[in-house]
Amino acid sequence: MTKLPSSIDDVQTLLEGQNYVCGRALATVVFLGLKLGRPLFLEGEAGVGKTEIAKAIAAALGRRLIRLQCYEGLDASSAVYEWNFAAQMVGIRSAEAVEGSDRDALVDELFSDKYLIRRPLLEAMSPQPGGAPVLLIDELDRTDEPFEAFLLEALSDFQVTIPELGTVKAEEPPIVILTSNRTREVHDALKRRCLYHWVDFPTFDREIEILEARAPEAAEGLSREVVAFVQKLRTEDLFKKPGVAETIDWAKCLLALDVIDLSPEVIADTIGAVLKYQDDIQKIEGSEAKRLLEEVRAELGPA
Repeated sequence: MTKLPSSIDDVQTLLEGQNYVCGRALATVVFLGLKLGRPLFLEGEAGVGKTEIAKAIAAALGRRLIRLQCYEGLDASSAVYEWNFAAQMVGIRSAEAVEGSDRDALVDELFSDKYLIRRPLLEAMSPQPGGAPVLLIDELDRTDEPFEAFLLEALSDFQVTIPELGTVKAEEPPIVILTSNRTREVHDALKRRCLYHWVDFPTFDREIEILEARAPEAAEGLSREVVAFVQKLRTEDLFKKPGVAETIDWAKCLLALDVIDLSPEVIADTIGAVLKYQDDIQKIEGSEAKRLLEEVRAELGPA
């Protein structure tokens, strides 16, 4: 287990060790979150690296990463715990086969830790080898307000209640990172308990650094064209603008095809690595791709 960073520069160094290129503003909020023990609320477009930073922090600190993937209809029981009903039924059948079995003792056993299935929130509040884990609550905006209200209580005291067993309180609070793609607004009460940061699309130079870290085998000329073209796409009227994840995926696809530089034909063949909606792809196909590529090369200038 690595000790917590003692400065903002240490945060950047730790994350760079995990190939996560981090700007100073984001490094600052991460440092403060770790220093003060406050949850981090990261909001931004899909694919800008919100989930990846949780993975990078866990790997850099040598902590376990526990991920709660949010979805519509997620409730407290699914996020905290459930009982292993199949195993409980086997236990009941086994007890019935024994004459004179103690009913009260059976009930106590059936609702013991032996039959408890720990879901992410309960697991994150249980002791972990190597220190408190990193709890990633991913895409919180997919859930509804009742779950937010429950989460507000759970994260305030870092404890959850299991009616059959009582209250479980974290001996050492987990490092909590919440993410949102802002498909809806998350309630202010939850945001107030967190340190907030909007994770924006990176600048050209920053995205080049990210691509160099994640796809170092890509030639400089190709990397510059890829990044410039993706950034140009983000200025277009698209249903879903490509994120950094798509930039990395596209570069890796081009490398797998031994592409040296972009062409309208290459773009047409591989655009599915960048754009994920057919309407967006149709807008960029053909002469539009050629026009954007010409603009990119004019802006980049001579190699």
